[in-house]
Amino acid sequence: MYLPILVLSFYSFNQSPYSATWQGFTLDWYRKLFSDDRILSALQNSMIVAGFAVGISAVLGTLMAVGLARYQFPGKKLYQGVAYLPLIIPDIAIAVATLVCLAAFAIPLSLWTIVAAHIVFCLAYVGLVVASRLSNLDPHLEEAALDLGATPTQAFIKVLLPQLMPGIVAGCLLAFVLSLDDFLIASFTAGSGYNTLPMEIFSRIRSGVKPDINALSVMLITVSAIAAIVAELIRISGENKS
Repeated sequence: MYLPILVLSFYSFNQSPYSATWQGFTLDWYRKLFSDDRILSALQNSMIVAGFAVGISAVLGTLMAVGLARYQFPGKKLYQGVAYLPLIIPDIAIAVATLVCLAAFAIPLSLWTIVAAHIVFCLAYVGLVVASRLSNLDPHLEEAALDLGATPTQAFIKVLLPQLMPGIVAGCLLAFVLSLDDFLIASFTAGSGYNTLPMEIFSRIRSGVKPDINALSVMLITVSAIAAIVAELIRISGENKS
């Protein structure tokens, strides 16, 4: 399973501009990336999209998870199923549905339409991780805070939120990785001139895979892997403390 990644990493240090032949070790392709305006612009767009999508999803996903776990209301089961539906719906279906919706309301495509589309699936992932963390917490702590005179808002901020923080951070890191790596949804909802990093990679490999693309892919994989590992460590640490 990891053999393609190892091969990709190996050829990213190849001095030859053609991936098929090895002509020596070099770091030039990595240096070239940091002087490429298109790459830097695409990276900036990806970071903006991921940052806003994750930030909004963190707030809404946490409130959604708490509301579904702590409160009863009509249509709760239906809402719960709909809220986590993006986890199982194919990306192509979300991409097409979002594009049709934007066209129906005559909303022009831009960087912010990518953000809106990414919130859809980021929200579900953050909510799922926070809900998992919430299921391991003692609900009597909130009740004790209320009995001692705290308002529901104070009990949420001072008692529940600190306990949920490991799950929130882990969910945000997971959602950040998914948003940063997304190509399909971004390509359907991006406006003209708003390439994200995966879109830039795809546009360049049409003429063949070059070592600079190998280097860029390795960097993207590395950042994603580090974020995923940190998210898992934070989640495990939070569960151990609880």
